[in-house]
Amino acid sequence: MASSPQRWSVVYYQDAQDRRPAQEFLLSLSATARAAVFHDINQLEEFGLLIGAPTVRPIEGIRKLWELRVKTADGAVRLFYVARTERRFVILHGFIKKTAKTPQKELNLARKRLREVLAEEN
Repeated sequence: MASSPQRWSVVYYQDAQDRRPAQEFLLSLSATARAAVFHDINQLEEFGLLIGAPTVRPIEGIRKLWELRVKTADGAVRLFYVARTERRFVILHGFIKKTAKTPQKELNLARKRLREVLAEEN
């Protein structure tokens, strides 16, 4: 049997006060919604960059920012993340999408956290 490729790891953005807001968001979801989200996070860890639409998609106009899209009983959960070195994804922000278009404030927050993560690693 062929060995499976090395798994990716998922970590959560941590702010200056050592909070992990994306992880806190996930823990606030109902148990069934949380299970659906963690199922897709496990897929991300197993298949990494090979996962495609509709599960993940790049965010147009924001280099390196990706969106994990999960349908749950609580609604359409969206997680913004970035792929980093050493086969690592950083989950930056999560929210429940209530409109057809992603709200600008959600994108702005993800973009701000993306800049912080990229600056930390440079």
